[in-house]
Amino acid sequence: MTIYHLTIFAPRKTNCMKKILFTLAIIPMLAFNSFGQDGDCAGVISGQDCLESNAITTAVPFLLIAPDTRSAAMGDAGVALSPDANAQHWNASKLAFSEDEMGVSVSYSPWLRQLVDDMSLSYLSWFMKLNKSSAIGASLRYFTLGDIIFTDNNGNTIRPFRPNEFAIDVSYSFKLSERFSGGITARWINSNLTGGVNVGGADSKAANAFAVDLSGYYVNDDMSLGDKDAEFAFGFNISNIGNKVSYTNTAQRDFLPINLRLGVAYTIELDQFNSITLAYDANKLLVPTPPIYDSPGDPGYTGDPNFIVAGQDPDVGVAAGMFGSFADAPGIPIRDDGGTIQRNPDNTAQIENGSVLREELREINHSIGLEYWYDNQLAVRGGYFYEHPTKGNRQYFSMGIGARWKMLGLDISYLIPTEQRNPLANTLRFGLSLDFGYSASDDSPNQN
Repeated sequence: MTIYHLTIFAPRKTNCMKKILFTLAIIPMLAFNSFGQDGDCAGVISGQDCLESNAITTAVPFLLIAPDTRSAAMGDAGVALSPDANAQHWNASKLAFSEDEMGVSVSYSPWLRQLVDDMSLSYLSWFMKLNKSSAIGASLRYFTLGDIIFTDNNGNTIRPFRPNEFAIDVSYSFKLSERFSGGITARWINSNLTGGVNVGGADSKAANAFAVDLSGYYVNDDMSLGDKDAEFAFGFNISNIGNKVSYTNTAQRDFLPINLRLGVAYTIELDQFNSITLAYDANKLLVPTPPIYDSPGDPGYTGDPNFIVAGQDPDVGVAAGMFGSFADAPGIPIRDDGGTIQRNPDNTAQIENGSVLREELREINHSIGLEYWYDNQLAVRGGYFYEHPTKGNRQYFSMGIGARWKMLGLDISYLIPTEQRNPLANTLRFGLSLDFGYSASDDSPNQN
């Protein structure tokens, strides 16, 4: 098992720091694979695709965890689904198309219970229609990493602490036409992982950031499939566009998980009581890909461990990191039979043709989900999430059910990993929602 983490502490780590690094590392960037790390490709024939783990890491990755049960049951697909109170996370622009006047949703997700028993994500969201063309929304997301006892190098207790992170959102969405809406979300983020404990001679602090989301939603309900009425929807959301953060005054600042999500959803009304929706999302982080640095064990070592042999310098501004993220992957270095990277005259690595594009495509995560509704009262959902093995290797199936009675809704989802001993195994999420303005005459099974 390979765990990726943020380097936010000094090299000397106490036992309590190790636990903090561990809990931070597995949220949610997990890799469960047998592939080597950079440079661990001895014996690979030149020209063969050596699968080296090169996952992208960011600060506050809890912002990427699906907070609601509906989308969690559909493989984390949600950007183009019909609007509900949880649209605040997936695509706030959908709220302008909501047929409910107001909605409230609360969800709770015990997290990584295969490893720890006191980590969880809680989510509270609300929206209200201002008129037929616009809506406002707000949400609170709270992530707790459980109890930690801080100790010094000798094992003496310093203090107990409960690391936590939270984000507060407000959004505004509006229709630009009868079929298209736009939305903007403002977000305040606080990440307190150490409680101000001195680490390696440096005072730690809570990380704070301000970020925005820009989203859009297109829906066309004037469609058909054979003799069945149908609806097509497309959505996009660029989320967490904001400043870099740091946990000490001396540490390098890390990117927020700036993220691009594109998705479609197609709903077919089978008859008056039955409908089915198929959804697909593609998801990509808009932050720099880690480059390959020179290694002291390489025969061509330049003497500078910060020398980049492949890829781009990740120490750039937010805008440069976003736009550069589409073409900054290092690709696959060409190696000899002993696994040594072959060099160009300027000491940079020789890269396999087409491998940069292949790596960029591997950074796209895929979500596919299916939702069936009966009489707008009972929903059955399923989905699949795929992340490439070199980029984290999160791969799992999901399922869930939902029930509606007048304005009250209850949802449950369950995660089924494709790998054994996966810390995400048996993850349950619970959600409760209230939709105000519900009418018994509503005949759209896809509204919830």
